[in-house]
Amino acid sequence: MAVTDFNFSKKMQQFQQRVDDAPSLQVEGKLTRMVGMTLEAIGCEVNIGERCLVTTKQGKTEPAEVVGFSDDKVFLMPTGNIEGLGPGASVVPTGKTASVAVGEHLLGRVLDGYGNPLDSLGPLHAQYQYSLQGKPINPLSRHPIEQPLDVGVAAINALLTVGRGQRMGLFAGSGVGKSVLLGMMTRYTSADVIVVGLIGERGREVQEFIEHILGEEGRKRAVVVAVPADNSPLMRLQGAMVATSIAEYFRDTGKNVLLLMDSLTRFCQAQREIALAIGEPPATKGYPPSVFAKLPQLVERAGNTEKGSGSITAFYTVLAEGDDQQDPIADAARAILDGHIVLSRDLADEGHYPAIDIEQSVSRAINQISSEHQMNNVKAFKRIYSTYNRNRDLINIGAYERGSDQAIDEAIELMPIIREFLQQSVNESRPMEESLAELDAILTQVSTNQMPANVPPGGMMRT
Repeated sequence: MAVTDFNFSKKMQQFQQRVDDAPSLQVEGKLTRMVGMTLEAIGCEVNIGERCLVTTKQGKTEPAEVVGFSDDKVFLMPTGNIEGLGPGASVVPTGKTASVAVGEHLLGRVLDGYGNPLDSLGPLHAQYQYSLQGKPINPLSRHPIEQPLDVGVAAINALLTVGRGQRMGLFAGSGVGKSVLLGMMTRYTSADVIVVGLIGERGREVQEFIEHILGEEGRKRAVVVAVPADNSPLMRLQGAMVATSIAEYFRDTGKNVLLLMDSLTRFCQAQREIALAIGEPPATKGYPPSVFAKLPQLVERAGNTEKGSGSITAFYTVLAEGDDQQDPIADAARAILDGHIVLSRDLADEGHYPAIDIEQSVSRAINQISSEHQMNNVKAFKRIYSTYNRNRDLINIGAYERGSDQAIDEAIELMPIIREFLQQSVNESRPMEESLAELDAILTQVSTNQMPANVPPGGMMRT
């Protein structure tokens, strides 16, 4: 009797093991409708953000992500090519959400919006997986911005000083030099790791950026995520998140990371395309409310964490459409960033590069990371610069008479030196100490009210 009980128990254990090892039933949905880039399916048991595989009758599979639902209908957005999809195509949930493989092996690589390699340097060997959504940071645990960051651009180093962990925006219309300025900071900034997100921009810029701007030495400490404009809106959206997740990984390892994203506007436009496609109503100049919810969720992931850990200093380009600084995206970004650098088309038209408008630009952390002497110099510099610009028309037409106002006379005398100080060649690096010394030299002339003996009137040669 005991032997019979033992055999029965053993068989039950075997049956239980077979049940546990048996593959679970896979619930498949069916593609019923497609409008634009939005897929509509029924019969799927999925959650928002879950990845699915859409299989055509020819057996070809294309990835898609769940972006919405209504009753028994599920809305998906494909990330790849939709050619060949038709009614009745099977939709297979994977049970996985978007993530990216991260690790030291990413340095020197070029990735797409999925985190897959675009270069020909072989497969990636994943060490860890990071969610594309990131983890919210307790604001009380953030270490304050205390250390200045040398970006190699004199106008920024001296007048708009940036700190480690700061989030800055580059605001400009098209063709004013945002990408070139980003490239200069890529080469000259003192950071352990550089993560570059080329989101929704021209495809030809990717190769140019890697070869001409990064170069062989710069590429060794950089990771490039490239999602050109011809990619789907979901890929453009995810590209920005992939770049941010990679930056978070290196920050978590204790490194100081420079995150450059070109551009934040294309990220918002991708979210607008997705939201409008699934029926979200537009709110502000054609932008649905979800756009303004996604924007801070992305930006707030950058910055400092606990004391002693790494940092992410981020620069986001913002395309001001028609040079309108009150564009909804520009206005929203300005409110949540730690400062903004405005590039002027008028200065660019004059051949003044980088075309930074000092009067409209501001760094909100400069008071925390700069000395009192530097702050006094910045205020005096802006006073002289603004004095000249307010009276520029009178000066140019000859209506102003020298001697009428000492402040204007002073601005006229110093303006050639100021212009030379603010301009910088693409291949020229101006470290922090050099930038502050040059600013000090300009303002010293104001206090002594005389030009150096070895400098011709109207200009100062930089050594």
